[in-house]
Amino acid sequence: MGRISKMEKSISYLILCLVGVLLFVPFVYMLSIAFASDATTVKAAFTFIPLEFTFNNITRVFTDYHMGTYLKNSIIITLWTVVGSVISASFVSYGFARLKAKGSGILFAVLLSTMMIPGEVTMVPQFIIFKELGWINTFLPLIVPSFFAGAFNVFLIRQFVMAIPKSLDEAAMIDGMGYFGIYSKIILPMTYPILSAIAIFSFSYNWGNFMGPLIYINDPEKTPLALGVQLISTAAGGQVPPWNMVMVASLFLTLPMLIVYIFGQRFIYEANISGGSAGIK
Repeated sequence: MGRISKMEKSISYLILCLVGVLLFVPFVYMLSIAFASDATTVKAAFTFIPLEFTFNNITRVFTDYHMGTYLKNSIIITLWTVVGSVISASFVSYGFARLKAKGSGILFAVLLSTMMIPGEVTMVPQFIIFKELGWINTFLPLIVPSFFAGAFNVFLIRQFVMAIPKSLDEAAMIDGMGYFGIYSKIILPMTYPILSAIAIFSFSYNWGNFMGPLIYINDPEKTPLALGVQLISTAAGGQVPPWNMVMVASLFLTLPMLIVYIFGQRFIYEANISGGSAGIK
């Protein structure tokens, strides 16, 4: 391949800038609505460029709409699911990558085949199981499944681990280290980039998870932020929804995911580069 000309590079950057501006437009409009006054909200006289800066909306969403409770619940659920996703997936993938047992290939194929099952198919059976366990209206249906290693996460980490030379394992065994010691002291530190990427994916999904809390949570005191935004939009009781409060809540829902991705994109990039030869794309 020849070198990219300056003209081609300029066109590429121009297209990227236009796409970036297009994607940034809804965020600017959200800011404009979030800081609008109640009078503007009732009239729905919103402007694209923010003309009002009612910063009191930020405090009001906490005092009048239980934002503190929603944030606390989201933090609890998200932290536990991230921990569960990373630990369980790394442990299971290490077993598939390093512990060769009869039928392990078939088990791995069965695990991957679960990725083809739509979530709508298992939604009702899962609800019945959690209901029989008495977990409805608790955080457990949202947290416990993450400790059972998602198939996609296991696949990514397994491919990453298979790219690590087995000579490191053999040298550790000669020194008297067992499988768990190899996992915790050799494999785990070397898979830090892919584990960080999985943690970011898990955080983004669970922080914005709406369907799970909608199904399993009935108590407003246990409602996470994603479902709380919907509750705020219906707080007016059939009148004009308080769109400025809804957008303030949406800011709290959006900003953490943006911040996590901005500071964590380096790990996603490292995971793709380091695991590219192993099939991570």
